[in-house]
Amino acid sequence: MNPLISFFMVSSALAGILITVSFWLPQVSPNSEKLSPYECGFDPLGSARLPFSMRFFLVAILFLLFDLEIALLLPIPWGGQLPNPTQTLIWTASILVLLTLGLAYEWIKGGLEWAE
Repeated sequence: MNPLISFFMVSSALAGILITVSFWLPQVSPNSEKLSPYECGFDPLGSARLPFSMRFFLVAILFLLFDLEIALLLPIPWGGQLPNPTQTLIWTASILVLLTLGLAYEWIKGGLEWAE
């Protein structure tokens, strides 16, 4: 049998088994807490015009910033194959130092404190 056809047959069978089990396995017991909408830490039943803390959005922006800078470190294993791997090491160290300094700055300024 062709290995490609056998691969598709096994993966289709596994997918079918997982789909079938996912209908039988969960225990459905809805209650008022599960059925209520969740609005990212805000009370969904209150007024929509209440002031909210900007720290929530600051933490979200910090997460995106650090997440994107970490994505810059992904090509490092392939950078070792370049003719000059020390340059890759220098750039990697500079990104890590920049991340560490930014985290220390936010920590000192209290930007990571959730309670006001």
